[in-house]
Amino acid sequence: MPTVTFHGTRGSCPCSGPELSRYGGATACVSVELSKAEPPVVFDLGTGSRTLGETLAGTAAFPHAGRGGTAGPSYLLSCLVTHLHFDHLQGLPFFLPAITSGVHLDLYAPAQDGPSLEKALDGFIRPPYFPVGLDGLGAELEFHELGDGSVLELRGGARVTARQVPHRGPTLGYRLEAAGLAIAYLSDHQAPSAGSGAVGEAALELADGVDLLIHDAQYTPAEFAAKSYWGHSTPGYALEVAKAAGAKRLALFHHDPTHSDDKLDQLGEEAASLAGSLLDVLVAADGLALRLG
Repeated sequence: MPTVTFHGTRGSCPCSGPELSRYGGATACVSVELSKAEPPVVFDLGTGSRTLGETLAGTAAFPHAGRGGTAGPSYLLSCLVTHLHFDHLQGLPFFLPAITSGVHLDLYAPAQDGPSLEKALDGFIRPPYFPVGLDGLGAELEFHELGDGSVLELRGGARVTARQVPHRGPTLGYRLEAAGLAIAYLSDHQAPSAGSGAVGEAALELADGVDLLIHDAQYTPAEFAAKSYWGHSTPGYALEVAKAAGAKRLALFHHDPTHSDDKLDQLGEEAASLAGSLLDVLVAADGLALRLG
């Protein structure tokens, strides 16, 4: 039975403080465990990936340091990155699978207008910004650039569809289908400005009838009015996407770092009230695990 776990649910930057203790302050990272026999599929590698890595390292299948050697990697992991903004990748050099010999890490991300995915990552994981470069992390890294409409068949029987969604720079949303269930992940999604149109075709395709839609809900309506071109959504627009696509459950995600636990409670209650009995709405929190099916 698939389990979705939220390891980081904030957008923009990691944050901390007593007013954030219930929802947490790590940036975007979500894992989907399809079976106990396979490593999970990972969405994004924000600072939440550090705690995910520690969890994976505690499993029997995870290689000890140095394991693998001439026999090749013994632990195969797939990570689906939505885009290359720092809050979605800054956990990579602290992600234990990425710094462990014996791990093969497939990194999927949107093709860039400029440098390749590997060169883009090498641009900030290197001195003087980080003590070592990509080639010093330890794992065997393989880079895959995806376009609009790319379809992947991953280990464990998961099928993934990638679609380009509006944000600042090349950005993908993902749909994962496995074991008769479907999950859509639209962590950064630009809502249209007021009165400019309905939900886009790509978002509708990704979220069509899903069991769980994980969707950007960073701004209040007042914040969105001031930042309508910054690449994000309100809980109200996330709800609009979910209703238009016929999603069964909506997880509000990518919380603004200025939003306290009490503020997120309020936003969740307002969204649930608007949804009524037609849709289950929750506010994602660091450490929350949902079992689907």
